[in-house]
Amino acid sequence: MSLAAAEVDRLQAFAALLLEANKHVNLTSARTLEAIWGHIEDSLSVAPYLAEGELIDVGSGGGFPAIPLAIVSGVRITLVEAIGKKAAFLRAALDELGLAGEVVVGRAESVGHAPAQRERYATATARAVASAPAVLEMTLPLLRVGGRAVLQRGRLDEAERRAVEAAAPMLGGAAPREQLLAGERRLLVVEKSAPTPVRFPRRVGVPERKPLCFT
Repeated sequence: MSLAAAEVDRLQAFAALLLEANKHVNLTSARTLEAIWGHIEDSLSVAPYLAEGELIDVGSGGGFPAIPLAIVSGVRITLVEAIGKKAAFLRAALDELGLAGEVVVGRAESVGHAPAQRERYATATARAVASAPAVLEMTLPLLRVGGRAVLQRGRLDEAERRAVEAAAPMLGGAAPREQLLAGERRLLVVEKSAPTPVRFPRRVGVPERKPLCFT
């Protein structure tokens, strides 16, 4: 991406905040500014796929990919994080960087049933926090019809690919599109074409233990 100088400055400020906080809270495996910048570049690969409107990020951890995306696009973000210390860092980062958004403390399965969050967002993002069908079950209920899930993945074997293809229509999604990046990295992009049935997401922990259509 071509970035303005002000955007580069804010991304560098975020990297510095993350590096300092990472001394006290395990937010990322990256331990140097160079390594954190690699995560920032990976996050920005999502930017061309953002739909117009609010973004929600599931399992935000250190703020990837949502905070870099907010810096370069100006999109309002909601960060879902279950661990209190990580959520506290995310709130501090939003304040320090002057970004529009909020942090929701909780598991995605619970947030997906909250009336204030369900079927609200234009884009949902998630890095590889679980299997692809499990992450799809956590993200699609949060999207309005016409919204888009953009899932950052690594290697995807055929069983997992078939599972996510079968799970998508069960959750109100269209057929997944796969965008290959460098190496084994890829994006799974799923448009939401219909409301998600009320039974999804299933209760906390079930999508990870028993991913839809994945045997």
